[in-house]
Amino acid sequence: MNDSRTPVVRNEPAEGGSPTAGMLALAERIAAGGGSGRHDEVQHIRHVPASVYTDPAHWAREKTALFDRMPQVIAPSALLPGPGMAVPHDATGRPLLVTRDRQGKVHVFLNVCRHRGTRLVEGTEVQCAGRLVCPYHAWTYRLDGALIALPRPDTFPELDKNDFGLVELPSRETGGLIWFSPAEEADFTHAEALGEDFDALGMAEHVLYRRRTHRVAGNWKLIMDAFLESYHVTRLHSQTIGAFFKDGITAGDLIGPHQRSAVGRAEDLIDPAAMDMAAMRRHITFAYQLLPATVIVPSPDYFNILVLMPRSESETVVEDFMLIPEEPQTDKARAHWEKSWNLLDGGVFAAEDFRAAELGQQGLSSGAITQLSLGTLETGIHRFHETLEGILRASN
Repeated sequence: MNDSRTPVVRNEPAEGGSPTAGMLALAERIAAGGGSGRHDEVQHIRHVPASVYTDPAHWAREKTALFDRMPQVIAPSALLPGPGMAVPHDATGRPLLVTRDRQGKVHVFLNVCRHRGTRLVEGTEVQCAGRLVCPYHAWTYRLDGALIALPRPDTFPELDKNDFGLVELPSRETGGLIWFSPAEEADFTHAEALGEDFDALGMAEHVLYRRRTHRVAGNWKLIMDAFLESYHVTRLHSQTIGAFFKDGITAGDLIGPHQRSAVGRAEDLIDPAAMDMAAMRRHITFAYQLLPATVIVPSPDYFNILVLMPRSESETVVEDFMLIPEEPQTDKARAHWEKSWNLLDGGVFAAEDFRAAELGQQGLSSGAITQLSLGTLETGIHRFHETLEGILRASN
């Protein structure tokens, strides 16, 4: 069931590779002043119904069609950097257990002993473990899910251990991300395509610096919306990162149902084709909005990965992971990364983007407006909602 790839563990800073053809195309559009790149796209105001953010019945449809069926990111590969590691994960609403076995392969299991249904591994932190032992009756499993031992096997005379391995969900590790699917009929084709960009960025060679879980009193799409338009950047983020970006210089495209966007930074972009990846990242901030609900933001020298896990139409759990090129070796390096972490996680995300989502939820829940109006710098939001609606229609 698992089709993960053995990761290459490196200690030196990651350099990444050359930009992919899709990244270069977006960079060239940024150099030309931004825009959709679609000659057939009519420039006019678009609308999204307010009810898609507030209606419990609509959220129920989304849960069934998206979060109970689609492949989705659960964590970066850097969360489990080496063989013999496991981490429980409950925030999706399922008792999951993510492991990296002795061969380096990633697995996603239900965190449930096959004997009498006891939770197998407690807590929320990463554990180094050669095996998994149930706390109730000591049934013992390898990290690949196989049942290898149980006390008093003579009292289970007909038991075949091969039939009692942990329940595994489809998973795939690609480009430095761990994906899983709640549904058996998982297709990770688009995850692999995205992995080409993330390999070019060198994400799989980065290490985990920090992770933090946020609880946002807002609909999950209000959070996603913030990463699908550049209209707010120099305004909402005027006291944090706004000065680093040009106003309204943006471009975007699709990789399957997933969106890839680029925003021009303050420094002029002259000849993208002549740039290596490091130079391009100094001029452009790429962002990836992955269905159903993950955002990847590669800053010039680190990554933030935001995994959104909705709990209702008005509450979302967000786990923020920050990846850096190598473990900090000096106080100066630690201070640098701590400053970056506090700026993005605590400032830009928590105090600005997530707070804006909460304020939006409060306003929309009042019924004051029946639809959101989107300008020409917010076409990514409209495209996102069109994609979602298409999936919902197909699932009925």
